[in-house]
Amino acid sequence: MPSVSDNPEMVPDLQNVSETKKRNLTSLLPSLLHLPKNVYLLLFFTTGKGMQLTIATLTVNLYAHSLGYHPDFIGVFSAMPAIGAMVAALPVGLLADRWGRKPVLIISAILTPLFLMALGLVTSAPWLLIFSLLQGLVSTAYWVTNLPLLTESTTERQRVGVLALNSFLLLGVGALGNLLGGAIPEFVGHALQVSADSTVPLRWGVITAAIFTLVFGLPLWFLHEPARTAEKKAKPSTELEKPEETVAVSRIQTVKLFGKLLLPDLLFTMGEGAVVALMQLYFVLRFQLLPGTLGIIFTISGLAGGIFSLTAPLFVRRWSKLRIITTVQYLSAPLMLLIGFAPTLPLAIAGEYTRSFARTLIEPVYAAFAMEQVSSRQRATLSGLYSVTWSIGFSIGPTIAGWLQTQISLSASFVFGAFCLLICPSVLLFFFGRRKSGRIEGNSPGVV
Repeated sequence: MPSVSDNPEMVPDLQNVSETKKRNLTSLLPSLLHLPKNVYLLLFFTTGKGMQLTIATLTVNLYAHSLGYHPDFIGVFSAMPAIGAMVAALPVGLLADRWGRKPVLIISAILTPLFLMALGLVTSAPWLLIFSLLQGLVSTAYWVTNLPLLTESTTERQRVGVLALNSFLLLGVGALGNLLGGAIPEFVGHALQVSADSTVPLRWGVITAAIFTLVFGLPLWFLHEPARTAEKKAKPSTELEKPEETVAVSRIQTVKLFGKLLLPDLLFTMGEGAVVALMQLYFVLRFQLLPGTLGIIFTISGLAGGIFSLTAPLFVRRWSKLRIITTVQYLSAPLMLLIGFAPTLPLAIAGEYTRSFARTLIEPVYAAFAMEQVSSRQRATLSGLYSVTWSIGFSIGPTIAGWLQTQISLSASFVFGAFCLLICPSVLLFFFGRRKSGRIEGNSPGVV
């Protein structure tokens, strides 16, 4: 291949490209530095939400275990928030469209910490399940309203950068909550002269998670409801001009395509839910770790995984999205087995870190792949359905995992998770592996 020096005519082109990139960068940075007040308020709340999620993830299941409950109950207990989210997603979305995003988000910011605090105070099984379900119900409002509010509060140039920053604050910075989730029970246990994994220290960990949501949610009162353009509900003219038979066939094709996209995602979330939801409890039961050590382990995992996810565009430039997704999922299956059967703690940690890196790498790639398979007017529907499959997967997965850990062994849940992660990419390849481009009626080509 000839070099640039061999062809002088190529030099000005490269210089123009370089100058264009510099101009785009210099015009993009000010747009991200001068954001509307709404964006700063929402990003601030996202930071607190991320901290709340990681502190609660670390302490809530351990709190239930300190009360004497076994993994089979804790598996059902862990599934309650996902069940609540599945039940509430559509009603909360309709409510937000009618009342506005701001009041619904504020109500969630008030009720979520109240129910979470109540969860940390009760001890009986029925009340634990009830408050876990209610906490999942009201928390749904954040997932339903946050991204639309950010989208409506930003310009097209700002939007991608702001959404990426929101994701990093939730998953990356939020991972620091693991440190607090481990340190608080250690501190309280030392002050009370009791073990850090006993009920009272862990209760304070759950209460701290609730306080984070409450405090970081206070500035939301200053949020302004963005003006939204009413969408026309009439069918597109191109669809009205088609014969009824053609429209019916198009709808059937759409339903089939949605099924092909959602079935693998359901399998994936079942496998992830079976492992991730009970991961902290597994490390405690298998290696007798205290909350402080556990917090450090998962803080490093979350931060490193969040940073590693930023490399996803580099992989997409080299390989197709489908190849990245399926390869990572196939590799994740033996990693789950490694964690579940690791004879030593360092080996289990190495497996968990590698699994976490792989998981965060394909998160944006999977989303982009799915959105590219459908037309722009179908993407909102598909996104909502993905929320449902996530809720179902993280309801069924932990329930099965808890039963397997109680009735068979701690490692059995990892076998189930690995099996799901082997089936998922196989189904994806069966549906999309032979396609060079995906097109349904009115779609743009899918990049596979």
